[in-house]
Amino acid sequence: MKYSFIIPVYNRPDEVDELLDSLTQQTLRDFEVVVVEDGSAVPCKAVVDKYADRLTIHYYNKENSGPGQTRNYGVERANGDYMLILDSDCILPADYLAAVEAELSTKGTDAFGGPDRAHESFTDVQKAINYAMTSFFTTGGIRGGKKKLDKFYPRSFNMGVRKDVYQALGGFSKMRFGEDIDFSIRIFKGGYACRLFPEAWVWHKRRTDLKKFFKQVHNSGIARINLYKKYPESLKLVHMLPALFTLGVVFLLLCALCWGGSLSLLVLFALFICIDSSLQNRSLKIGLLSVAASFIQLIGYGTGFLRAWWKRCVHGKNEFQAFEKNFYQ
Repeated sequence: MKYSFIIPVYNRPDEVDELLDSLTQQTLRDFEVVVVEDGSAVPCKAVVDKYADRLTIHYYNKENSGPGQTRNYGVERANGDYMLILDSDCILPADYLAAVEAELSTKGTDAFGGPDRAHESFTDVQKAINYAMTSFFTTGGIRGGKKKLDKFYPRSFNMGVRKDVYQALGGFSKMRFGEDIDFSIRIFKGGYACRLFPEAWVWHKRRTDLKKFFKQVHNSGIARINLYKKYPESLKLVHMLPALFTLGVVFLLLCALCWGGSLSLLVLFALFICIDSSLQNRSLKIGLLSVAASFIQLIGYGTGFLRAWWKRCVHGKNEFQAFEKNFYQ
């Protein structure tokens, strides 16, 4: 068997149902599915059982240990040559696996990843969040699936790794946030090849509301400093931009409140976001929501980055994370 899909799950049976349904529609069938329940209060075994006659599928239930260790648990029990790591809130197009196969047949690699998109069925908030995470105006488009001059670091929502490479690297670390970037860094440090597969994309639901989205990006900002403490060379200028944006917003607001300064720069930025997203999504409502999502994405990440920098780099505190107890709810 060539491919094993590894799916960690925590209290998301409905999402697993949609993901498994999309796997039944794959045009290439040489794969198995390994679903690992990470100590969920709402298990998905009944959902998995529905697909027993349509998929080669294995279900495991273990104590909660976080997504990275749950993926490791699944890989230990998988039979494929390549481990395909997915988040449970993804849906695959029918030719996803065929696209992976085509890329590997053209030029082999040790690890790879693909981009994500918003599905038409997603809510307006989810589409706005997707825009905020992939737009040139918010992330420089580095997560939008374009070719880049820099190295490509696959994320755990859509990542593939040869099983022997996965095992040689010891799998994911015990970090609960940023563990996928940690793994990607170790791929390159180990001397392995890694590529972007632009056509092997998934529909990724992301967070369902802006409050959960803030928690996600705030933790990502903290994780970036935690990664910097492990791998100083991993910190790039682009990772600092949300923190600079956050400080700039604070400065402009103080100027406006104390000295009657203008907020025209923020208004202009919001206008660019609104117009661009409205055109892309053919919806003014999504455009307006994208303004809120973009400010949350930048300020949430920026405040997490600054908070972790202050605690870890200035005061020398140990690794930490925020929202750990309720982040995966």
